Amino acid sequence: MSRAPKEHKPAGNAGFQTTNWSLILAAGQRPTSDSREALEALCRTYWYPRYAYVRRRGYSVEEAEDLTQGFFARLLEKNYLKEVRRERGKFRSFLLASLKHYLANEWDRAQAKKRGGGQTLFSVDREVAEERYRLEPSSDLTPEKAYERQWAVTVLEETLARIREEFIRAGKARHFELLEPFLTGEDEAGSYGQIAAGLGTSEEAVKVTVHRLRRRFGQVLRTEIAKTVASPGQVAEEIEHLFSALRH
Repeated sequence: MSRAPKEHKPAGNAGFQTTNWSLILAAGQRPTSDSREALEALCRTYWYPRYAYVRRRGYSVEEAEDLTQGFFARLLEKNYLKEVRRERGKFRSFLLASLKHYLANEWDRAQAKKRGGGQTLFSVDREVAEERYRLEPSSDLTPEKAYERQWAVTVLEETLARIREEFIRAGKARHFELLEPFLTGEDEAGSYGQIAAGLGTSEEAVKVTVHRLRRRFGQVLRTEIAKTVASPGQVAEEIEHLFSALRH
């Protein structure tokens, strides 16, 4: 496994070129170690939407596992970055287009390579993947629409995970446990008082903390999305798309 990728944080428009996707775009046809690490980081974060898409296309559990791993290996081993230059868009869109191409043209070649002992660069936990897939609500969404929805879910999961880690590092894991419902829409009327009692503070202090938490959620969400788009102007558009996908 490669070393952990560098953290690429946007700092306004001037620093945006250092985010994951824009770093990959900038590498163009001459990938660097940094751009490869950025691509690996994005692929590892968003592996499940790919897996779920393949399953919705009618492939078996075993086939979906092989295809997801094979696609990841193919993406890294071959210079797909030359295609990225033409895309100049969002990582989400590029990944789906590349996956469709792979499913249409590369399955036989990937299987032959696997039989020949090709290295697996990405490991899918079949039990975890299938448990998540089983728990997805049944719907008549097309594989493409389901992919968009699962992508949105993954972005929100990553955002929540980052904020949870911040609270844990600050020694406030219990605070996050009680306050998370205000980010997930599960809070109920009158819960401010209950949380205040649980934390040994005032209801007004809880309201202030929730306000700050929601603001922080928005900041982290924008940072996560910035990793997957080519320009700062696309962040707001991608946020709108994300919530639209969740409504369907």
